[in-house]
Parts: sequence; structure tokens; C-alpha cells
Amino acid sequence: MTTATQNLLPGTELALEALPKVSLHDHLDGGLRPATIVELAAEIGYELPAGATDAESLGQWFATQANSGSLVQYLTTFDVTIAVMQTRDALVRVAREFVHDLAADGVVWGEIRWAPEQHLQKGLSLDEAVEAVQQGLDDGVEAARAAGTSIRVGQLVSAMRHADRGLEIARLALRHRDTGTVGFDIAGAEAGFPPARMRDAFELLADEFFPVTIHAGEADGIESIRGALRDGHALRLGHGVRLLEDITLVDEGEMTRASLGRIAEWVKDRGIALETSPSSNLQTGAIAAWGDAMEDHPLDLFTQLGFRATVNTDNRLMSATTLSRELRLVAEAFDYDLDDILALQLNAAQAAFLPVEDREALMDTIIAGFEEHA
Repeated sequence: MTTATQNLLPGTELALEALPKVSLHDHLDGGLRPATIVELAAEIGYELPAGATDAESLGQWFATQANSGSLVQYLTTFDVTIAVMQTRDALVRVAREFVHDLAADGVVWGEIRWAPEQHLQKGLSLDEAVEAVQQGLDDGVEAARAAGTSIRVGQLVSAMRHADRGLEIARLALRHRDTGTVGFDIAGAEAGFPPARMRDAFELLADEFFPVTIHAGEADGIESIRGALRDGHALRLGHGVRLLEDITLVDEGEMTRASLGRIAEWVKDRGIALETSPSSNLQTGAIAAWGDAMEDHPLDLFTQLGFRATVNTDNRLMSATTLSRELRLVAEAFDYDLDDILALQLNAAQAAFLPVEDREALMDTIIAGFEEHA
């Protein structure tokens, strides 16, 4: 993990960790501490990957494996984290530490997504798994409060795209909507597993007016985004970077004009948030068609065109990152200043799965925190 001295806003002495931030796209099984994995693995007799003998080497293994340029290869790293998250105690611990790490990074609202169906190997039921994670999240929030740090969090319950449990997981999310679950997601291999496969789940969620975010436009193109919007009724797009396929840049001499296709226009006009994760998007090859450097990421174009673009971590362990580090990287790539970072955080706050009054209060908190450092 990075430290405050490594995440200064370019051209200043301001540590980005000191600023209040919103995290919308952060996977529970992608945010474990390497030391925790080592300890949990020892408790259950799980064999760590070859060469990963301690926390440091294990952290390096995750970073190396994740830099494959393939989402499919990237996802194999989760075999290790999921293996040590199969008991109530393990889920409580991982969720509690997850909140601690977000709070230490200055996050004031965090949405934690995970797929309960992947954590039943040791006998937990779906509801027991959700309850265990909620206990850990609550413990983490309380510990942060006791330490003088304010943070709120919510669960995003995910269904795996390749499985056939969408309706069951949607019902699970609805059962826990009043006890910490704030939204629904589908995750996993994107290509070949469109939201239409779970249309019954999305129809139920729409009937119950429950918020949905869908991984789309990461490992698959504009048709995946179309499906997320049409079949999934998505209010946010997980990553969504391949929305760029529906934007045409027209050179008009001294200026360049952007022409939006129907889908891009719909996303922009309705403020559907793009949950970009810059480092992860580079690692998985999501932006390979446009380049392989941070400067090639479409985030800056999205912001210039008025999309509700946000910056996220996706998987802090696999990308060896934090939200503050991601903001530093994009600030360096696009010459962003404090106002630009504030705009990204306000975008995220506006897109949070919270009541409007809470979103307004969150925006006030963010603005006040940034004004302290202006």
C-alpha cells in the first residue's frame, strides 16, 4: 500500500489522503491485506502461490499476476482471496479491515461490492454470509468513529454473470436492503454473459425500486453497455470505459468536435455515472484499443464532455493501490488541480446509492473538506 508522502497533489505539498473522498467501485475480495491472507491461509491449511512465503512476496505476486492485460487472467487472482473468505470469522475480519483501510485513506462514503454466492464452501448460507460482512463493516465504522474518523459504508451485493443465480441473489439483496445493502451488481467474465441472462432479476429489482450498477464496457464493448442500460436498468456503469466506442472525434481545423452516439448521449444526458478504475483498466486491457498509458485513459475526455465520470480502485490488492493513489495518477496524467479532484468527488457523491438528502450532506462534507486545504 502507498503512503501519504507518495500521494501528493502534483505541484503541491497536499496529501490526497487528507481530502474527503467517495469510493463507488471497490471489491471486498480484491482489497484484502496480504498479511491477513497469509494468516487466514495458515489457519485453514491453504497453500499460497509458489514463491509467496510472506506478506511482502504475496503482495508482489498479486501485482505481477494482475498485470496480464487480460480480464480473464486478472480474475484468476481471486481464487486465492476467495479461498480464505469462507467462514464467518474470516468475512467479519476482512470486512472490518476493509473499512479501516478506506478510513485511513480519507474515504467518507464507501460502497463495498462482493458476491456472497462465492463464499459458501464451508457451510455458510447466503444470508449468513451477508450478515457476517455487515457485522465486519459495522465494526469497522464503529472503530473509525471511536478513533475520531467519520466514514459510512454500504454493501453492493453481486451476482456472478456466469452462474444462474441472478434472481436468487436479487432476492437476497432485497432481504437486506434495510440492514446495510444499498445496491445490486453483476460481476465476473463480461463477454458472453450479458445482463439479459438475468432479466428476471433486474425486473424484480426495478419493481422494488432497488438501485443497480452493472459491470459493463470493460471487457466487452458498446453492446454490453446497451444491455446494462436496457436489460439491467443500470443507474451506473461499472468501468464503462468502452463507451468511447460510441464517441467520434471530428477534426475541424483548430478544434476537435465530439459526436455522441445514441448510447453515449443517453448516458451523458441522464447522469449515469461511469465507475472508471484507471490502474485496473490498464491492467485488464480495457482501454487497449486507445493505448497502454495513463494518459490514454478516456477519463479526461469523459470529464471534458460532461459525463459523470468517477475514479475508483476496483481491487486495491491486485493493483497495489488506494483511491488517493489513483487520484494522484490521473492528476499527473491530465494536469489536474484541486478543483478537478473536487469535481470528481462531487460526481461520485451525486452517484452514491443514498437518499438525496444524504447525498447533499455528503457533498457539503466534501466541499468543506476541500475548502480546508484550498
